[in-house]
Amino acid sequence: MTTTNILHTGQAKSVGGRDGQVTSNDNNLNLELTLPKSLGGRAREGATNPEQLFAAGYSACFGGALGFHLRAAKLTPDEIAVDSTVDMFLNEEKLPTLTVSMHVNLPGLTQEQAEDMVAKAHESCPYSRATRGNIDVNITVTTDPV
Repeated sequence: MTTTNILHTGQAKSVGGRDGQVTSNDNNLNLELTLPKSLGGRAREGATNPEQLFAAGYSACFGGALGFHLRAAKLTPDEIAVDSTVDMFLNEEKLPTLTVSMHVNLPGLTQEQAEDMVAKAHESCPYSRATRGNIDVNITVTTDPV
């Protein structure tokens, strides 16, 4: 890939690892990080962690990809809701590993339409493409009313 192919660049710097701070280069993102109690940390109030940040980024990116495919298909759900959960566990080699579970709700569409759009979004979403073959991503699709 050459630099002429880059569409957008996001940049952030962390200081102090999981119990420090993360800041974007434009300072729009400026968050305190804390190690969750489940990982032996102190879970400082008002602070976040890398898994929450990954869940937020993935759900937003997936929702964007979904919106693209919905517009192309001229489908308009009542809402596009993507709830993403990132779990950390130890794999067989006792190495920390992630898994993602997403619940996508597209009220106003049929179940078949919703599943088709979600499958297309999962193929094109940059986060889905980056994680494919690396971590398990499980997606549940519903069309429950808002």
